Amino acid sequence: RAAEIKHGRVAMMAALGAVVQHYVKFPGFESVPSGLAAVTSAPGSYGMIALFLVSGALELGVWTEDPTKEPGNFGDPAGLGQYNDDMRARELNNGR
Repeated sequence: RAAEIKHGRVAMMAALGAVVQHYVKFPGFESVPSGLAAVTSAPGSYGMIALFLVSGALELGVWTEDPTKEPGNFGDPAGLGQYNDDMRARELNNGR
């Protein structure tokens, strides 16, 4: 179940990133093309490597499972007060 929730979250973030990348460019990356071509261009490939390393470090260090909680329960990191059973069911169904 934890893997199912994690894959759903990654898919939702990827869908958001696919839209945002056309409108937002980080400083120093203005010349990088949008889409998958960004990975093959010089500054874009460096950004991809940095993103990969940072996400790996967060995955191994910060975002670890708490054995006292149910799988995928990281609380309400944004502090929006929306992390309840109904939202967990919606998240799980959206990831399927």
